[in-house]
Amino acid sequence: MVSPQTLSEADRRDLAVWAADCAEHVVHLFEAEAPSDGRPADAIARARAFGRGELRAADEIRQRFVAGRAAGSADSPAAAAAARSAAQASGVAHMGAHALGAAAYAAKAAALAAPDDPDAAAREIRWQLEQLTARNRDALRLLPLLGQDSAGPLGSGLLANGVLAWAIREIQAQVNAD
Repeated sequence: MVSPQTLSEADRRDLAVWAADCAEHVVHLFEAEAPSDGRPADAIARARAFGRGELRAADEIRQRFVAGRAAGSADSPAAAAAARSAAQASGVAHMGAHALGAAAYAAKAAALAAPDDPDAAAREIRWQLEQLTARNRDALRLLPLLGQDSAGPLGSGLLANGVLAWAIREIQAQVNAD
């Protein structure tokens, strides 16, 4: 049985663009530290291309870990979170729930980049919510709430802890309240 976190290919294509927007909003944090490492930027471009229907889901599934490995070369936690946001965006081709991972890691990157600003993550989430289309919102409403389904990124793994979990819960609450 397919996980409810997968979503249809059409929904994944729509969410891939939003996830790419989220990652692109913070990728400068990674690029400032590693300007010659194009893995996160490539992951964002691939997510956009998938969203436009230019790439096949099967091919992108094999590519989804490349940007995540770039996080290991980052010097700061903010840059690593930005790279992970890009990796999550590229993972949307595989499973729609990764869009929330891209948004959560972007919020974490924003917070880590501004440790003296307690509103940085919330401001990033507000920006992300403003980027959502009606189709994005409809697709996100199809996803189970964080922690309600173990068959995917919204299970009990990394996204279910700390600021990542907080960010996902905030996004889901706002989307489901609309």
